[in-house]
Amino acid sequence: MKLGAIFPQTECGTDVAALGAFVRSVEAMGYDHLFVADHVLGADPKFHSHPSLATYSHESPVHEALTSMAYMAAITSRITLATGILILPQRQTALVAKQAAQLDVLSGGRLRLGIGVGWNAVEFEALNETFENRGKRSAEQIALLRALWTEPVVDFRGEFHRISHAGLNPMPIQRPIPIWFGVGSRDRPVPPDAALRRIAKLADGWSPNFPPDAQGRVLVDRVRQYTHAAGREPAKLPLEGRIHLAGQSADGWMKQVEAWKTLGATSLIAEPRKAGLKFPDGHLDVLRRFKETVKEAA
Repeated sequence: MKLGAIFPQTECGTDVAALGAFVRSVEAMGYDHLFVADHVLGADPKFHSHPSLATYSHESPVHEALTSMAYMAAITSRITLATGILILPQRQTALVAKQAAQLDVLSGGRLRLGIGVGWNAVEFEALNETFENRGKRSAEQIALLRALWTEPVVDFRGEFHRISHAGLNPMPIQRPIPIWFGVGSRDRPVPPDAALRRIAKLADGWSPNFPPDAQGRVLVDRVRQYTHAAGREPAKLPLEGRIHLAGQSADGWMKQVEAWKTLGATSLIAEPRKAGLKFPDGHLDVLRRFKETVKEAA
């Protein structure tokens, strides 16, 4: 089972040397991938209301995901770099295709593009994109991304996009770059049914942010049912479980690992935030202990 680590956006500060030390150390520990969150703007809770603003407000430092990953690509050689997740429908599709292709080239084919539809309407408004149709639009975006990554010249006519006989150069190394879906949150762990259906129909893998409990099993089973109905093999759709490290002993970590394995997870990502850890040493220490704890089981 592959192990990933979540890059601690909101807790990592802006010391570039510390950021680099964290990334290089996670790779040296043998983690398979690094999971990097995306937000362009943080909303002020005095004017806006959403449970996730407790973590991602205007006071929360969040490094821009794609440019940060270009830096990470330059200082690593093996680890997969995964957006976790890029809020696709608030971004221009052709530009995302270009940026992702460039990242794939710079990293030697180590990019995994995790995407989601987002929750922060303030960001959509500021970026001049529509919040209300973001789910439907994201499905068309995925089709266009895959076309741009695999065809030298694209002629695309969709409901939301038009490209007249044009293409990317350079093309990515991976053709196409794998697209994973993020879904759910600790504040709102039950995703809309439409999101689960998009995963079943379109995803190369999925990284849900909900606990591996009875409700989690229901959601996983539902995605598998929808995957089968879409004419795809459910066993071939990778599932990645999230392990929350804060407030848990090694036994607690192992219980989460075993629960995700029971649900059929093919990989895990370790979440070191919300434990008051010093960056980078505190985060690295807990990630090191977690990997040592689970190496036999994983």
